[in-house]
Amino acid sequence: MTKMVLMETDSRGVATVTLNNADKHNAFDDQLIAQISATFEALESDPAVRIVILQAAGRSFSAGADLGWMRRMADYSYEENYRDATLMAAMFRRINELSKPTIARVHGAAFGGGVGLAAVCDLVFATAAASFCLSEVKLGLIPAVISPFVCAAIGPRAARRYCMTAEGFSAATALHLGLVSELCEEAELDNRIQAVVEKLLANGPAAMTAAKQLVAHVAGAPLNDQLTAETSRRIAEIRGTQEGREGLNAFLEKRSAAWIGG
Repeated sequence: MTKMVLMETDSRGVATVTLNNADKHNAFDDQLIAQISATFEALESDPAVRIVILQAAGRSFSAGADLGWMRRMADYSYEENYRDATLMAAMFRRINELSKPTIARVHGAAFGGGVGLAAVCDLVFATAAASFCLSEVKLGLIPAVISPFVCAAIGPRAARRYCMTAEGFSAATALHLGLVSELCEEAELDNRIQAVVEKLLANGPAAMTAAKQLVAHVAGAPLNDQLTAETSRRIAEIRGTQEGREGLNAFLEKRSAAWIGG
């Protein structure tokens, strides 16, 4: 099987995942989906990994679905299509629910599932020349499995527009919609990402995981006694952890916390 996904981890615990199917603009097929899923499963279980950067080789971040894959899918039964879709949905959920911070480095085209990859990452840095499109309806299809993540990233109103019109939108529009966290010129992109990586490395690893899970829990939840009790439980619990005590003591003693510098 061709290695479509590369992964390396540096001494700081920063893992870089690279989509490596540049000849096909990193378009999705069943092999790429399987390899992305396996890579993120491995990242989840590796305690040495603290931060994940997702990037792509070649001219495009991801141009959506591979033509050969789409030709095969045209002859699939409902059961085959459903199985295929569940595997793709599971891949996006795996990235979305990764317990470690994720950063997408987007350049070139991010179409269809490429938009989905951006939507499931915690932070998205894009070049000013990057372009986005939810193009599925042009093929008589819908962006179904990525829709929960896209709606969460850009809101239902904008999602209705771009899912139905299939019009492309610029990186500046993606920034305005909330899909992109920051725009940079390509020459500055890696420097800006590394600056944010350094900020993340200064934070408690377990606290960042808990913060990510907290946002997932409270987003859209009604403000009631149950939510108040749950948020109170979470802060009380983390205050009593070894990391919580170390962080507070380090602050009071005016020293670096144990997790900084490894």
